[in-house]
Amino acid sequence: MIAYILRRLCLIVPTLLAILVVNFIIVQTVPGGPVEQAVARLNGIAGGNGVLGSSAAPGDSGGSAGGAYSSNGVDPALMAQIRKRYGFDKPPLARLGSMIVSYAHFDFGTSFYLGERVIDLIREKLPVSLSLGLWSTLLTYLIAVPLGIRKALRHGSRFDVWTSTGIVVAYAVPTFLFAVMLITLFAGGLGINVFPLRGLVSDNFAQMTPWHALLDYGWHLVLPVVSLSLGTLAATAIMTKNAFLNEISRQYVVTARAKGLTERRILYRHVFRNAILLLVSGIPQTFTSVFLGGALLIEVLFSLDGFGRMSYEAAMSRDYPVVFGSLFIFTLAGMLIKLIGDLLYMLVDPRIDLSARAS
Repeated sequence: MIAYILRRLCLIVPTLLAILVVNFIIVQTVPGGPVEQAVARLNGIAGGNGVLGSSAAPGDSGGSAGGAYSSNGVDPALMAQIRKRYGFDKPPLARLGSMIVSYAHFDFGTSFYLGERVIDLIREKLPVSLSLGLWSTLLTYLIAVPLGIRKALRHGSRFDVWTSTGIVVAYAVPTFLFAVMLITLFAGGLGINVFPLRGLVSDNFAQMTPWHALLDYGWHLVLPVVSLSLGTLAATAIMTKNAFLNEISRQYVVTARAKGLTERRILYRHVFRNAILLLVSGIPQTFTSVFLGGALLIEVLFSLDGFGRMSYEAAMSRDYPVVFGSLFIFTLAGMLIKLIGDLLYMLVDPRIDLSARAS
């Protein structure tokens, strides 16, 4: 097992490197980078006075400095300063090499527009997204697993039919629409203001006692966590039911019943152990999908200053240090979570040979 873990950890390095190189190449071809945006802002600001807003050709003179202006209407000296400010004064290969060396030390540089170190921004935003991901995953499995087991045991009954109908509806409703419904019903939309609408804690959180602070934190999490859990809860419940139905129909269950074992012992001693493998494998995927994907809209709707929202805003503004730093953390977290899922496999069923899976 140690050898398997070491091999997986070693694979993380080339994977991260390949993803960074590919995305770096893509970024070089995308128009509207930080240099172009800075030039556009300068032209917009100076367009009214005819200095930087002009489209003078190279060699023309103009402006207070009386020097030559480039075709984009910006003094070449100022253009050089802008390129240097955003790190575009070096050849692409030099920038890529410098970035890889810095990332090896978890130094993601400084945000172009926020002026803060990217690693500090990530440390600030990450706890919000982690809270959403962890609590949503926990809520999903606490409800979906017992529900799926009960549906499997009462397959075809009214309970199974009605809960299946509810699950289909829940799975079909988009996360953001369900969040809007909850906001409308319980956050003041219809005059019923039960839960807070925005933020993860209250403004006076620092002055609260530990117990009241914990309650305040949990109260703020109710609506976003419930909204985020709906789709994954429905899918996990169906997956649990199918896994248990598949195991209940196997020959070893028939043999156990023939030996006189109770249904409860068969279910939790034999069936559960085998069926739970599929659920354990789904935990990393569930957390990853919630943490890396679904949390963005929830963070926007509930005004949560999280990791997903920061990454999206950085991508829209072409804030490359934040984009690459977020991508690096996303990829690293996803691969580590997948490794944890494989190790959970072994804990649930020691018969699984991780070395054989890796070969």
